[in-house]
Amino acid sequence: MSVFKKWFGKKDKTDEEVKEEVEQLQQGLEKTKQGIFSRISKAIAGKSSVDIEFLDELEEILITSDVSLSTTIKIIDRLEARVAVDKYINANQLNNILYNEISTLLEENNTKDIDSFSIPNEAKKPYVIMVVGVNGVGKTTTIGKLAYQYKKQGYNVILGASDTFRAAAVDQLTIWSERVNVPIVKQSMGSDPAAVAFDAVQSAVAKGADVVIIDTAGRLHNKIGLMDELSKIKRVMSKVIPDAPHEVLLVLDATTGQNALEQAKHFSAATQVTALAITKLDGTAKGGVVLSIADEFKIPVKYIGLGEQMEQLQVFNRRAFVETLFN
Repeated sequence: MSVFKKWFGKKDKTDEEVKEEVEQLQQGLEKTKQGIFSRISKAIAGKSSVDIEFLDELEEILITSDVSLSTTIKIIDRLEARVAVDKYINANQLNNILYNEISTLLEENNTKDIDSFSIPNEAKKPYVIMVVGVNGVGKTTTIGKLAYQYKKQGYNVILGASDTFRAAAVDQLTIWSERVNVPIVKQSMGSDPAAVAFDAVQSAVAKGADVVIIDTAGRLHNKIGLMDELSKIKRVMSKVIPDAPHEVLLVLDATTGQNALEQAKHFSAATQVTALAITKLDGTAKGGVVLSIADEFKIPVKYIGLGEQMEQLQVFNRRAFVETLFN
């Protein structure tokens, strides 16, 4: 537990709170751990050297766990380089080398891990978060969980239901607003999404709110109209607060594997994505996609979803993530 305390305990959390977060992370990553790292351990077992057979097996394990080809090649190249220098002797040493190289790879993203659900100290209030992503990735659920976590930290939160193309989307966000007990700004189905966002930000300013979270439509990421719409929402919000939104959070579903990478490419090309949330990690053995996303995009993976309950959203810590998988 002391290993995790330095990552999870930065905001004066109690030992019990740290324990709960560690257990949540371990349970949420169990399928991925069994899918990737237990297979690696079996491949390592009994090896006295890193041979072509092992490297081929490692490549297959990583790729079938939705680690991208480019990230897989990086891991294998680094492994070979380290083994050549360190003169690999046994399975435990090889396991440690893999742990260190994957940790280093994630840290080369050049973004800082956050240690709590908080808005930047220098940020003006209200802090505006626009949430984007395709339908079905858990976008609205993530917004509800975020609202819960921010409120838990003592912030006043307002939600904006700008996905006006689906009545179910507005209804779902309304349910979350009631569960978390935060106000929501919404209009009837078919209303102008930008107008809803404008009203939500304006309401947040008037009420002195700390955080406003804007939901957006989640139609297919290759639809030009959707991307134009996101740009319009941003322009309209900036009329109320010149630098809004302060954060554009892209939600990706870990169970979709490589398709999540494609969505990240499309959205980051169409709008200025500043943070990522990876959902449904508890439901897949292919959580290796997190390694690829963190490796290939210079955008911080800020949150990971580890279940359906509103407490089951965590800030993403790279060291804790790898430690859990290898522990």
